[in-house]
Amino acid sequence: MNLLQVPAAIVIVILVIARQLRGEPLRGKRLILLPAVITVVGFIGLGEHGHHPATADYACIVIDAVIAAGIGAAQGALLRLEPHEGVLWTRMPVRGLWLWPALVVSRVGMTVVAVTLDAHVAGSTAPVLFLLGVNRLGQAAVVTPRALASGVPFAPEKDGRPFDVRDALAGVVGGAAADRRPAQYATRHPAQHPAPTAPRNASEHGSGYGRGGRGSC
Repeated sequence: MNLLQVPAAIVIVILVIARQLRGEPLRGKRLILLPAVITVVGFIGLGEHGHHPATADYACIVIDAVIAAGIGAAQGALLRLEPHEGVLWTRMPVRGLWLWPALVVSRVGMTVVAVTLDAHVAGSTAPVLFLLGVNRLGQAAVVTPRALASGVPFAPEKDGRPFDVRDALAGVVGGAAADRRPAQYATRHPAQHPAPTAPRNASEHGSGYGRGGRGSC
């Protein structure tokens, strides 16, 4: 499985570079969800085939991940956001491509350090997919606030449905609080309307009887 991660990562990088240079609609799932999936899959792959990362492995991987996320943030800062037909498009200028070789060099350097420290998992191909996902998340962390501040909506997903980044982030961070709001509203809602209805009906009946009583006198 680990041997397959390298060609998979190479294919992903080639596709990303091609899309960045050509320009593409900015879709929320591709910006946020896809990197998150890649990161989780890559992290799970760290312990496959009986390899159990030691303390030195985790230390090297964490340092490598911080570097990968920083390079991703730089990529996100250089990425151009442009409105096109009412939605956001992204395009990477050619001068931003140097960050990809920087990511490769950082990985090679940390591999040498890991091998020196006998961190066999960190020095293998196992962290490649995980680090690529972290790199993409670093870019998303910078691009998402920029996109929201632009006021231009994200492009619809391929199925035609819109992807609301604010709702997605709110669902992850405060899903429980969001779920409680409708219930609180439902408990307040009847208290505001039925309560005055009963007294109003009672007063109407009472006044009718009162008028009837006075009229009979």
